[in-house]
Amino acid sequence: MNYAAIANVFGVLLIVTGCSLVLPIGCSIIYQENDLYALIVTAILLIIAGLPLKYRYRHNTELDLKEGIFIATAGWTLISAASALPFVFHGSIPSFTDAFFEMMSGYTTTGATILTDIESLPHGLLFWRSQTHLLGGMGFLTLTVIFLPHGMGGLRIFRAESSPGQVITKEKFVARNRDAMVWLWGIYLGLNITQTMLLCAGGMELFDALTTAFGTVSTSGYSVKNASIAYYDSAYFDWIITLYMFLGGMTFVLFFQALKGDFSWIRTNTEFQWYVILTVSFCLMVTTIIWLQGDYESFFDALRFASFQVVSLLTTTGFTTADYELWHKAAIMLLFMVCFIGACAGSTTSGIKIVHYVLIARYLATAIKKIYIQPMTLLSVRLNGKTVDRIIVDLAICYFIVNMLLIFVGSCFISLTEDLDVTTSISAIIATLMNIGPGFGEIGPSENYAFFSPFSKWYLSWNMLVGRLEMFSALVLLFPAYWKK
Repeated sequence: MNYAAIANVFGVLLIVTGCSLVLPIGCSIIYQENDLYALIVTAILLIIAGLPLKYRYRHNTELDLKEGIFIATAGWTLISAASALPFVFHGSIPSFTDAFFEMMSGYTTTGATILTDIESLPHGLLFWRSQTHLLGGMGFLTLTVIFLPHGMGGLRIFRAESSPGQVITKEKFVARNRDAMVWLWGIYLGLNITQTMLLCAGGMELFDALTTAFGTVSTSGYSVKNASIAYYDSAYFDWIITLYMFLGGMTFVLFFQALKGDFSWIRTNTEFQWYVILTVSFCLMVTTIIWLQGDYESFFDALRFASFQVVSLLTTTGFTTADYELWHKAAIMLLFMVCFIGACAGSTTSGIKIVHYVLIARYLATAIKKIYIQPMTLLSVRLNGKTVDRIIVDLAICYFIVNMLLIFVGSCFISLTEDLDVTTSISAIIATLMNIGPGFGEIGPSENYAFFSPFSKWYLSWNMLVGRLEMFSALVLLFPAYWKK
């Protein structure tokens, strides 16, 4: 393990984190609140800690995949711990465990919170809290890759942080990895800017519009209001946010192709087609149920609230405009199913991802044909019109099994440590592992995670990290063989 090169990257991480506090500091100055000292002190400490690591080991640039995996896992932990300091210094979240949970939730785009009164926080800290979504949505390490020296293994770091679905689809922007990161961030920031402008055009204040956009495009879910998006009670805001949550769930390669004027992906990209089909189907089913049950008098009101909640959970965003636990049980069950799906690989979302389900379903269909219908025929699994290697299908199946295993084992563990009911136990693991945020039961849309014990909060934070790194990069550290030369 090249620890000198790892220290170099960690130094860059600390410097970038410290410098990114500039915007919250500016926000604190504008609103003239008492969080300025905590933000400035944290920024100075992080830059002072990062500069020696960066320049002491600036010539150590050799990284292989093993170092990339370690950096991806330890790096997210490091920046979450560092980013918790302003809340601890200010005293708004005096417990480091709670502050770390909040920041891990922010960077992993989970949106789970321990805050019982979000609106009581000063604007600078609220902006920093939402800014973690902006940084974590596209992957904080992908931003760091831009600042690393050429040839320093940025591709290996990116691979360690990427979804297995991106390996399956083999989608990429351009040949050079750093150029790809620049394109990614350009498209990502462009979506944030356009959504902010549309929200401001509808009458939302600039501060609220910015922080809402940070939580939408990154499919994260932090709001600066206790009632989340329900606070604004606006159909216009609901539909704009629904649209951008849906866009955040798309593979970003598709945006790149659209900018080049190539729209052939609409008919060739299998995952996108199923993304649209599943989104429309679940929206219509939930809408029909809550409308017929009389939860909303108007069909269009039912469509508005159902569509928002389905897209929010499908894209693992976690915004809410209604207490969906008060809806009919059939609608709640459909929303529960949505939590297991996730959106597209190569997007800002987490979860199992549609591409894995498509591959598994096609593999099952192929296996049945092979055994019972055409035993002498060579059949293959195809995606986007191309044959998929068997090892890729195995990867998708393995990924699904590991997710299910972590959900069931974690649910048993959390129910023992917290003495929770079955619904809350399962939902807590799903909501953190899939990076959704709110769930069902005692962590429903009107509740939070404040009641969990410190030990459970650390465990749930680990779940968030595992889910954000798409399982394998975090779990491989538990194998003794990984640590051998």
